Amino acid sequence: MHICDELLCKMFSCPGKNSGIERRYVHLDEELLGAHPDFSDRALPTLDARIDMASAAVPELAASAAARAIAERGRPAADVTHLVFSTYSGRKAPSADLRLASLLGLRPTVSRTILSLNGCSGGGRALQLAKELAENNRGARVLVACSELTLIGFYGPQEGRLDTILGNGVFGDGAGAVIVGADPVDCIERPLFEMAFATQTTIPETENEITTRLMKGGLDFHVSIRVPKLLKSNIERCLIDTFESIGISAEWNDLFWAIHPGGRAILDHVEQLLGLGVEKLAASRRVLREYGNMSGATVLFVLDELRRRRATGEEVAEWGVMMAFGPGITIETMVLHAAGSLKEN
Repeated sequence: MHICDELLCKMFSCPGKNSGIERRYVHLDEELLGAHPDFSDRALPTLDARIDMASAAVPELAASAAARAIAERGRPAADVTHLVFSTYSGRKAPSADLRLASLLGLRPTVSRTILSLNGCSGGGRALQLAKELAENNRGARVLVACSELTLIGFYGPQEGRLDTILGNGVFGDGAGAVIVGADPVDCIERPLFEMAFATQTTIPETENEITTRLMKGGLDFHVSIRVPKLLKSNIERCLIDTFESIGISAEWNDLFWAIHPGGRAILDHVEQLLGLGVEKLAASRRVLREYGNMSGATVLFVLDELRRRRATGEEVAEWGVMMAFGPGITIETMVLHAAGSLKEN
């Protein structure tokens, strides 16, 4: 797995220390908003303009991240056999995956899949699909790209809609890219993590807790204040079931953790529930602090931060867990095995 991330260069205002976020980066700045003041009003028909802008910018942002991931791998883009692209921001066909393939110079025969409206679980879903593609197609090299722009769902304050204000204070833009394959080629490919096992769980009767809907004024989103507590009530059961499935007994503090930082409350609940040491969610907290919640791309940033921490000796655990959460409520869980341990074993 080769991880690379990319950001837009425009910095947005800081939501405040209580959110755990110090800075974010967004495509929508004062100049763009000045040219489109109607974007602030949910009742005005702005969807067409938003889609036109996002459909152009989303694959370009993804291409920046993907090109760096391909270059780091040290093999040509033509080696990529499959592309999995996750986004909720582009709503045109031909879609962002085709544009990305063109920007990168991928082969015309590359097998493309686009995932849409998976929200914050998009990164986890894309990685699990890539794992299955790589394991079932000999020699496959799967490029996973996640790219999001909050432009599609930005609104001004509206009476009675606290979630809109919270969303504007938490979400940011960004893109991440990962190359996934089975049976790495010695001396050429340097895997970072082995995706040992992956599963998806849906919390029953939570369909209305996280929702998105395309409307004339853009992408309308709703995130219930109950989400952190609902996750807290279900995460440990998911983890126990996951490790039992692969016959591994784990102490939570003996693992490394790549938790999607949907918000500070989610990380606080997970830390408290599992009795984790304060350093265990350091990678997730740093990504939240520096970039905010970039929806599906965020967990790729967390994996990249874990890579940095492993390189500096700040993280040494052999086994770890990646988790991402989205509409449903959906919990994506993946057990990871560190590359250094792969060489030893």
